[in-house]
Amino acid sequence: MLSTMSSAAQTSSATAPTTSAAGGPAPAGTSDTQGRLLEAAAEAFADRGFHATTTRDIAARAGLSPAGVYVHFKTKEELLYQLSLAGHLAALDLLRSAVADHDSPADQLRAIMTTFSRWHAEHYRVGRIVQYEFGNLSPEHRDEVLRLRKEIDAVARDVVTRGVAGGSFVVGDVADTTLALMSMAIDVARWYDPEIRRTPDAIGAAYGELGLRLVGA
Repeated sequence: MLSTMSSAAQTSSATAPTTSAAGGPAPAGTSDTQGRLLEAAAEAFADRGFHATTTRDIAARAGLSPAGVYVHFKTKEELLYQLSLAGHLAALDLLRSAVADHDSPADQLRAIMTTFSRWHAEHYRVGRIVQYEFGNLSPEHRDEVLRLRKEIDAVARDVVTRGVAGGSFVVGDVADTTLALMSMAIDVARWYDPEIRRTPDAIGAAYGELGLRLVGA
């Protein structure tokens, strides 16, 4: 599915991110320069990893001087946080919309799995960064991201709970089943490659049906 020195620092968990020029999530209020830096950081982190990436690498990819990075972001970690925050906000907004746009738990779960897995294919680089570089966030930023993860999980868990209560789903453990569903969708970012024949739409449709099978619908 990040604190800055600019207006992007004002982004809260209630604010849905917009889309960057590269198609990935960008916080509301992000300037063009901030967006370029975030895109450059996403590319660099995905290619080289957080520790091997320097602010000079990011600046070069964004067409700026190294000093230009610090005008907008205090540290490299803040760039990682901003990417993580935007990705989780996008995921949370997707899941909430999927539930709001459908009535039955089965249709809601299909929509959740379809949109969530498709998003992880479309934004696989951000998805990988969010998952693999989580440990490089500061304790304060990790806590914020964990809070958003719990909110994302709660949306899906509520749908499964209502499906079980209504008799349309048959699962042994709601929490474990929800974890399995979310893990399936998130894992798409690990193996997806734009060069493969399966499109994000096709992956989303397949995972939507797989999700329903997992809950016995």
